[in-house]
Amino acid sequence: MAVKIRLKRLGKIRQPHYRIVVMDSRTKRDGRAIEEIGIYHPKNDPSVIEVKSDRVQYWLGVGAQPTEAVVALLKRTGDWQTFSGDTTPAGVEPQPVKEDKVAIFNKALAESDGDTAKKAVTAKKATKKKAEQAAPETAEPVSEAVAEELKNEEPVEETAKEAAEEKA
Repeated sequence: MAVKIRLKRLGKIRQPHYRIVVMDSRTKRDGRAIEEIGIYHPKNDPSVIEVKSDRVQYWLGVGAQPTEAVVALLKRTGDWQTFSGDTTPAGVEPQPVKEDKVAIFNKALAESDGDTAKKAVTAKKATKKKAEQAAPETAEPVSEAVAEELKNEEPVEETAKEAAEEKA
């Protein structure tokens, strides 16, 4: 009897879950298994791979042939390297954890030494808009002195803190 280690599909449409099973090679894909030796849930983030290593080593030792998909999973867990004597590293290096956006913002704010002079709106854009509003199309261009006054004006938007101080 030819014995294979392969995947048995469970789950719903577009939500597969697999069991790593030992089966006779002539049985159906989802047929009766000799033994279930692990699970594989590819849709979870990160995907779940659980294997009973001692049982895998036993079945590989007695001649069970794994499918390509199962070999890939066993390489991830390190069981294939144990059986074959392969020296390639087991598993995948974990991805670096992304820093929270709020933490990145707070770090940048701390590095700016609390300098509130830096605004999201640049002075050029604000000056240009105010100059266009102050000077109608038929009027002559804005003089340098007026442009300098507009440049030095405070932005119209107030922070929540300033608004609360005014109310108090």
